[in-house]
Amino acid sequence: MSARLPLSGIRICDFTAVWAGQTATMYLADMGAECIKVENPYIWNPMTRAASPRINGMIAQMLPPWIAGHPTDPGPRPWNNSPAFIQVLRNKKSFTVDSRRPEGLAIVRQLVRISDIVAENLALGTLDKLGLTDDAIRDLRPDAIILHMPAFGRTGAYTEGRGYGAHIDSVAGSSVLRGYRDSSPGDNTSIFAGDFWGGMHGAVAVMAALRHRRRTGRGQVIEMAQVESSMHMFPQAALDAAWNGRAQGSVGNRSVEGFVPNGVFPAAGTNRWIAISCRSDAEWHTLVGALGSPSWATTPDLATRTGRATREDELEARIAEWSANKDRDDLFHALQAAGVTAGPVLNAKEAAEDSHLAATGTWKRLPATEDYPEVDWLRPAYRFSKSEVDLREPPCLFAEHNDYVYREVLGLSEEEIAQLREAGHIAETFAPEALAGA
Repeated sequence: MSARLPLSGIRICDFTAVWAGQTATMYLADMGAECIKVENPYIWNPMTRAASPRINGMIAQMLPPWIAGHPTDPGPRPWNNSPAFIQVLRNKKSFTVDSRRPEGLAIVRQLVRISDIVAENLALGTLDKLGLTDDAIRDLRPDAIILHMPAFGRTGAYTEGRGYGAHIDSVAGSSVLRGYRDSSPGDNTSIFAGDFWGGMHGAVAVMAALRHRRRTGRGQVIEMAQVESSMHMFPQAALDAAWNGRAQGSVGNRSVEGFVPNGVFPAAGTNRWIAISCRSDAEWHTLVGALGSPSWATTPDLATRTGRATREDELEARIAEWSANKDRDDLFHALQAAGVTAGPVLNAKEAAEDSHLAATGTWKRLPATEDYPEVDWLRPAYRFSKSEVDLREPPCLFAEHNDYVYREVLGLSEEEIAQLREAGHIAETFAPEALAGA
């Protein structure tokens, strides 16, 4: 029997959406908190369970896999098998209620009263409109920890702005900084690290507040602006602007620390690449030996990082010419054995099948459900020696835990449950009107 999980006994009333908020509560659920998602069967919350409530096999194969990528037959409930969002639903529970109606709001208030954390990253004022202001929440649960994750914060010129990752990262400056050299932000991939960075910041903030509550008995209200957490991905650029008046652009795969060479180079085959970095003059000397000590690489000016920086374009072209006919994995192992920092660039399929990642326990196989096949899922990225911090429960399907929440958590009678089911609060799927407008 493993020891208690770090957050055993902590309950979250979870109103989060899309990636950032749902990632924050995912981390807390991984640590053992009971995370109960409040889901409204009459509202399709965009980009929270799937990109669209209607996706057939053809569309699933046409769209990028990180936003579609559903099984070949997504089935009638694509919101239960979207790879873009299903991962952040692990270790959580889902129940349905229409919180806009008085009897539904009463249910939510009951859950808030017995929850330690209330988390949300909805459009500013959404909970306030339901009557769940900070003061109202604290009236229900005086020691509650309330996590707000607004896109642009709760003060300032952008407070009313709605935003997804693209808008948040753009305001933070990271859309300019993360991309190819001499390219526009429009060339960037549509994967926004700020979402997941924000989720991590939100989870850490909540754990700090829990520690404070354990010591003082007092809860806290946390404002965690996603735009601010996104800015923390590139602090060196902000400091360079503040200290030196320089506006940095993208450096591509080159080193922000000045290591030369540092980049991604082609290998033999179609779309195969290897990352190589010389983090010292000694590593460069070793790489020169691997290159066969050609005359162009042994000139005195290249012996130092400063000298190599003046010829970086040339070095990259020479190394690319050399690596282009080498097997990627053989070259990776040879360079590492010689003492040169190198690594294969794996695509998603290769990563899922990589023997090293398998050996470290990156994946856990879960059985099939009605909505998706048996498949390997990502586990939390950390292992605890005395706690079972793991993928303990598969990603929650929509409405999967209605019985548990209404009967065991809230303790409602069969008569009360029957009335709520008749009124449409307790549902197994989204209402037709919710899907019609999505």
